[in-house]
Amino acid sequence: MSILKIRKYGDSVLRKKCKPIKQITPEIKKLISDMFDTMYANSGVGLAASQVGVPLRLLIIDTKPAGKKQPLVLINPRIIRKSGKIYEVEGCLSFPGIATEIKRYKNVTVNAINEEGLPIIVEGKELLSRAIQHEIDHLEGIVFTKRMPLLKRFKIQYEIRKRKKQGMW
Repeated sequence: MSILKIRKYGDSVLRKKCKPIKQITPEIKKLISDMFDTMYANSGVGLAASQVGVPLRLLIIDTKPAGKKQPLVLINPRIIRKSGKIYEVEGCLSFPGIATEIKRYKNVTVNAINEEGLPIIVEGKELLSRAIQHEIDHLEGIVFTKRMPLLKRFKIQYEIRKRKKQGMW
């Protein structure tokens, strides 16, 4: 069990577009395991590899409450269908203590590869849909503040600067 360092907003790796994974190696499987340990230790719902400093197209999600795990691994995910709109509060492990309403698609269908290297199709609704979109944004180098109105973005950036000055970031 390894808990990895979660990169916070301001770290350049969060702005990088991630590279596709060509082969599922033992190192990739260990990274997946460590990412789950890290996500669970931080009470997260999803985590992209870039959030732990690895710019690869890999994300993990578990939308079930603690004790009822339902881990999902998506390698090289691609949204192939989307519908509806939902506007709900979202947080991010790279923005500790910050949450705000974000508009997303209510339903998405994703084409990906699982941890065994097999092709999968995942249909996400509501929370799973939002988590998939949020984590795929990370793989594209997009943080969730880019999805909010400019005024809200400025308020959050001000809050982050304030926390940095207080040594809380």
